[in-house]
Amino acid sequence: MDIQAYITIGIILGAIVLFVTELVSIDLVAILIMVSLMIFGIISPEEGVAGFSNSATITVAFMFVLSAALLKTGALQHLTYSLSKTFKKNFKLGMGLMIGLIALISAFVNNTPVVAVFIPVVIQIGYSSGISPAKMLIPLSFASIFGGSCTLIGSSTNILVHGIAQREGLEGFGMFQLAPLGLVLVTVGIIYLVVIGIRLLPNRKPQELSEKFGTRDYLMEIELTEEDSSIGKMIMHSDLVQELSMDIIEVRRGKNIFNLPQGDFVLRPSDVLKIRCDRENIKLLKDRVKLLTGSPLKIDGDNLKGRNSTLVELVVTSNSEFEAKTLKEVDFRRRFRSVPLAIRHREEILHNNLYDTRIKAGDVILAETKNHFLNELRKMDGQRRNPFFILSEDLLVDFKKKRFYLVASVIFAMVALAALNILPIMVGAISAVAVLVLTKTMSMKNVYEAINWKIIFLLAGALTLGTAMKNTGLDVTIAGLLIDNLGVWGPIAILSGLYITTSWLTELMSNNATAALLAPIAIQTAEAMNLSPVPFLIAITFAASASFMTPVGYQTNTMVYSAGNYKFLDFVKVGFLLNIIFWLTATFLIPIFYPF
Repeated sequence: MDIQAYITIGIILGAIVLFVTELVSIDLVAILIMVSLMIFGIISPEEGVAGFSNSATITVAFMFVLSAALLKTGALQHLTYSLSKTFKKNFKLGMGLMIGLIALISAFVNNTPVVAVFIPVVIQIGYSSGISPAKMLIPLSFASIFGGSCTLIGSSTNILVHGIAQREGLEGFGMFQLAPLGLVLVTVGIIYLVVIGIRLLPNRKPQELSEKFGTRDYLMEIELTEEDSSIGKMIMHSDLVQELSMDIIEVRRGKNIFNLPQGDFVLRPSDVLKIRCDRENIKLLKDRVKLLTGSPLKIDGDNLKGRNSTLVELVVTSNSEFEAKTLKEVDFRRRFRSVPLAIRHREEILHNNLYDTRIKAGDVILAETKNHFLNELRKMDGQRRNPFFILSEDLLVDFKKKRFYLVASVIFAMVALAALNILPIMVGAISAVAVLVLTKTMSMKNVYEAINWKIIFLLAGALTLGTAMKNTGLDVTIAGLLIDNLGVWGPIAILSGLYITTSWLTELMSNNATAALLAPIAIQTAEAMNLSPVPFLIAITFAASASFMTPVGYQTNTMVYSAGNYKFLDFVKVGFLLNIIFWLTATFLIPIFYPF
């Protein structure tokens, strides 16, 4: 290997470290990969930006729009709510039907927005059926992964590997070429979750929000008297706010209640303030009460219940403007008329410095919101580009039948034309979006907002890895190592090795990046052994999506992590055996369905 090959290896290892540690967002990692490879001359500038014009990248972008159009009809949520009665009568039957339904939807709609829409729906089903949501949310995520593996358009990973194959002069995948193995794995997955997985999932009872987020020690009431220095001052200029960095959630003045008062609200004697501030500042406040004779502050506990405000849990979406920003940077209080009380990041609950905390996808923000502003939050919840979805509110989107029939017909036509090889999937996706815009089902603004640009940049950057490995000969070198070490046991052993390597690597980094890294190696391995590359690419495609063992291996797992109040080990308990079952099933069936 020459120096450029070693530099490429270094860039790949550096990218893996960044993916695993999450020091920067995955789209920025992809850009850094692209820039580094161009700077070192491993790929040309034209090759560096070619990923943006790749058919896979463009197809994925327009599939996001079609997914958004279908979700906006409210049909999918409406259908899922109809399962509530089944859950009450027979939990296992309801679970099987729910997993099957989500898998079917995810076969044709991008699974990330599907899970975003269904998390609050499934939680409401759990509460109304007397079932712990923790028993249902991991199966929701896994079901979307099952279904996304069944068709070419079910997952961005499928389209990515299809695009890499076409770039290498191969035919790529047909619309339903993945279905034979996909349907078997869906069946295996449903049986596993209903028979074994449910027993391994925690059965945590729903908690009061104050207990769930540990907010009792962070909220209190203080009463102002004539002597207080804040009297006659606007809230933004009051000593209490400036010195102790507290949020004033409510002001009670006699019989009047002012929820989430603005910064120019003037404080008066005898006002009772419901406040939120950090633990250390509350201690300081209590110390002032104890130490100062005749202190103007009177402290009392607060039960988190307001007559004109509502507590809501806001789950940050995977394409949120909040991601990698602080609540101060997004002007959270003013824009959303809400005060943050706590942030749940995976297993950690944060109470201090909330406005300066960097937000990540999947984080849950507990906030107190004005009742009259809830409708505005609900409107955001129905939009594709919403920064969060509401967990604590029952938000069933109205079922718009006419719009649903139109969108479903357009998607069906696109799938049929692609399956019959009349139109390439990229042309079909673009045409379908054009029809929806012309019929005013979607506006061009909706189109731009529906695209998950993070995934688009990730795909474009990840595609350069394959080009770099080809330019430096790394794909040939690694393929040679595979053949030397596993070739003695035959092609099935190599296929099995590629699957398990992809599966484990996906648990640590992005599934798309993993597929982009290993797909060229699979192609080169097949060519070196004079075999069909299809079974090897099928193994990479399925393994890159089948990530069940960690909450960080796949976006949908990350989204249900905090929402379901899970622990890291919950995923390991349920996902480890499922990973093994899928690996063994794929190893046995791929050579049968897709001969060498």
